[in-house]
Amino acid sequence: MNSFDELCKKLTQDVANTIVLGRSWNKAEQFRFDYAVRHLLIGLWKKHHTHPDNHSSMQKNKNFYSALKQYRDPQLTYRMAIHAFDGLQKLDMIYVVQDGYYDRIKMEGSLTRYKATLRLAEMFEELEGHPAITLKPNIDIQTILLRHKVDGRRQIVPYEEDKDTEQWRINLRKINHCFSKHILDLEIKDTEVGELQERLLLDNDKQPIDLTHKVLVRIFTNNSFKEGGRFYRGWWQNVPKEYRQFITIDSKLVTEYDFSQMNPNMIYDRYNHELGSEDAYSRVAGPDHRDVVKEAFNAMFQATTPLDRKPDGIELDAIGISWKELKEEILKAHKPIKDLFFKGLGNKLQFEDSCIAESVMLQFANSDAPALPIHDSFVMHHGYGDKGGLEEAMRRAYFERFNSSLSEKRDLVEKVIHDKIRFDEDKKPINNDDGTIEVDDIINADSEFSQWRDRDRMWMSRND
Repeated sequence: MNSFDELCKKLTQDVANTIVLGRSWNKAEQFRFDYAVRHLLIGLWKKHHTHPDNHSSMQKNKNFYSALKQYRDPQLTYRMAIHAFDGLQKLDMIYVVQDGYYDRIKMEGSLTRYKATLRLAEMFEELEGHPAITLKPNIDIQTILLRHKVDGRRQIVPYEEDKDTEQWRINLRKINHCFSKHILDLEIKDTEVGELQERLLLDNDKQPIDLTHKVLVRIFTNNSFKEGGRFYRGWWQNVPKEYRQFITIDSKLVTEYDFSQMNPNMIYDRYNHELGSEDAYSRVAGPDHRDVVKEAFNAMFQATTPLDRKPDGIELDAIGISWKELKEEILKAHKPIKDLFFKGLGNKLQFEDSCIAESVMLQFANSDAPALPIHDSFVMHHGYGDKGGLEEAMRRAYFERFNSSLSEKRDLVEKVIHDKIRFDEDKKPINNDDGTIEVDDIINADSEFSQWRDRDRMWMSRND
C-alpha cells in the first residue's frame, strides 16, 4: 500500500466492517460515510507531517453540523462523522488525547482532541508523496467570513449574500487557483524543521506550519463588510519574521516587500487632507525612532479611547519620552487629522488596505504569479520588486481605491534575500574570495535540505 488513496480505501472498508448498519446504507449515505473517513484521515496525515504532538480536533456537538450551513461542508454529516471516528478508534488507528466539553455557565469549552496511534503513524510513513503535493487544495470552500462579538466572544456569523460578497469570492477563487498551481515551500535545513515546528506548537498565537494551507479566506469583523477584510490562513503567514526569507515559490528565492506609510496615506486621502513630503513617522521623533512612532500611530487609530496607558509591545526606553508625551507629539505632527485618532477607525483602515491587497494579488494572479500576503506586505519572487512591477501594481490599486495618486515615491522595503550555500550555521560567509563556491558545500547543502528537495522533486514529477 503506497498511496494515500489506497490507504483511505482500505481503512474505509475496515471501519465499515465495524458497523453492522452500514450494510443497509443507500448510495448517498455510503458516499457521506466514505467522505467522513477520508476527511479524518486527511487531517491526521497533515498533522503527521507537522509535529508529533500536533493533535486533530473533532466536533461532537450534533448542532454544529446543522447550524451556520453557510460555512459548513455539506458532505460532512454528524452521523457519518461519528461512525468514522468511532470506527477508527475501534481499529486502534486513533486515540483521544482530551475529551471535549462545554461549560454552559462560563459559555466556553473545548473540542475532542485526538492523534494517530503508532500503528497509523507507521502506515503514514510508508506512503509515497507528501500532503502538500498529493492533496489538491479545495478552492471551492467558503472563503468570505464575517465575524461579530456574541456574548463577549468573537464568532463567525451568517450574512446575506450581495454583489460585493459574490465578487470578493470570485476574486479570491482566482487568487487561490493561482496559488494552487505553484509549489510554495520553506527551504530550511532538515535539522531546523523540528525546532521551528516545536517553537510554533508552543506559541499560543501560531500553529505549526502545514504546507497544504494554500487557500486564503477573507475575514471581516464587527458584523460589517466595511471593517477588516484581510486575508488569512496561508501557511506562510505563520512563519516567524526571520524565516520569511527562506520561503520559496517554485523553488525560487523570494523577497518580502512592505509598503511605506500605508495608513497615513490612506487616512489623509480618505479625509481630503495633504500628507506632505516628509515621512509621516520620522517627522514625529526623527528617523531613528520611526518604528516606535509607527506602532504608536497605528495603536492610536485602532483605539476607541484616549489610551491613557501605553499599549503592550511599544518600547519607549530608546526614545526617551513618556507615553503621554509621545501621544502629544504624534497629534501635533498630524494636526490635520488629530480629531480622527481614538475613534476606532483601525478596522476601517484594514478594509481599505485589504481592498488594495486584493487588487495587487489579482493583478499578479492574472499573470500566474503568486503574491503571498502577510497583512500589508507581500512575499514574492524578488524580480517583481526589483524591476518595479510590484510598485506599479500597488500604485494602480491605490488609485483605483482612492482616485488619488500617492503623493510621494513609494519605497518598497526589501528584506534580506537568503542563499543557503553562502552561509554556515553561524551565518558567516563560506564563499571563496573570488566568489566561487566549493563543491563540498554544494553537496552538503543538498543533503542538509533533503526534505525540501524531496518535495520539490515530487512536485516536478507530479507536473511532468
